[in-house]
Amino acid sequence: MFRPSRAMSVTAIAATLTMTTLFAASEANAAGANYVALGDSYSAGVGAGSYLSDSGSCKRSTNAYAYLWKNAHAPSSFKFVACSGARTGDVLNNQISALSSSTTLVSITIGGNDTGFSSTMQTCVLGSDDDCLNAVGNAEDYARNTLPGQLDQVYSAIRAKAPNAHVVVLGYPHLYKVGGSCIFGIGDTKRSAINEAADTLDGVIAKEVANAGFTFGDVRGIFAEHEICGSQTTWLHSTTLPVDESYHPKASGQAGGYLPVFSRS
Repeated sequence: MFRPSRAMSVTAIAATLTMTTLFAASEANAAGANYVALGDSYSAGVGAGSYLSDSGSCKRSTNAYAYLWKNAHAPSSFKFVACSGARTGDVLNNQISALSSSTTLVSITIGGNDTGFSSTMQTCVLGSDDDCLNAVGNAEDYARNTLPGQLDQVYSAIRAKAPNAHVVVLGYPHLYKVGGSCIFGIGDTKRSAINEAADTLDGVIAKEVANAGFTFGDVRGIFAEHEICGSQTTWLHSTTLPVDESYHPKASGQAGGYLPVFSRS
């Protein structure tokens, strides 16, 4: 009469022990990791403050998801070479050298600057709806037609330099909650176009990541309602000073958005 209950109890205990063992193994692997953080301003942590004094114009932040992961897991080695403004060519020329055959974990965000993220946002903020839609259209065309080849070069170089690494390529969030709570700023036509550009960019990245055999970390879901104009605490800067921090994650976006997605990828 009590056997089914006992069986369920034993099963539950076994499941708990299994999860505990897997967690412990994961923590042990993290502690022994040789981790290299590559990428652009979203990986460097521009907008999150607390910049490392030796990072100069790259503006690497101790609040960036990579640095937070390092603090939480104490890997065997950590190289933080992500840099503000980086494009695919910059990764190939200035960052890939941080990798080696002993690298076991790599993170990266890249591609936004190649498609003209900064100039597109400037046009959308200062120009007309038509100006914005044209700029977004040009950025999407670049993402679809030119960026795939550039990403393939980066991913191939990562695999060649770090053949034993688990590589996580993180995407970009929607910047705006369309129909959200903002009274001021650009209108929903521009906001929708900017979000659609993020979808196009993330779609291209995800496809090339799959082709490379890497892991794609999609942050759009976790940023939902934390976008500019969202119903919850905003994790992204709108237009701000210094200007280069505009439309980048705040420290809360790095900790609440990027870090969890990276950690489970």
